[in-house]
Amino acid sequence: MDGGFGIELPHEHANAELRKPARYVVVIDAGGSGVARLFSQAREALAEFDAGAEESAALTKGLRAAPGAEGPEWDQALAGHSREERIKAEVYTLEH
Repeated sequence: MDGGFGIELPHEHANAELRKPARYVVVIDAGGSGVARLFSQAREALAEFDAGAEESAALTKGLRAAPGAEGPEWDQALAGHSREERIKAEVYTLEH
């Protein structure tokens, strides 16, 4: 008998690399609709959702936004946004 009593035993866990943690939340206009975009420390895009969503408020609660994301460090990450959108953006730095 295999000891599983007819129930399949769990498969071995796959050791895949975990997604990098979010470090920045950028609240920015995207064609007339506000979006919250999550970025890693290296400013790699991790996720995007409606800025009016409850998750956005929960992530930024108690944090102070830095105005604008027009610096060169954001050029590649926010390449699809206009200069005006980037100037009006709010950048929140998440605590580790």
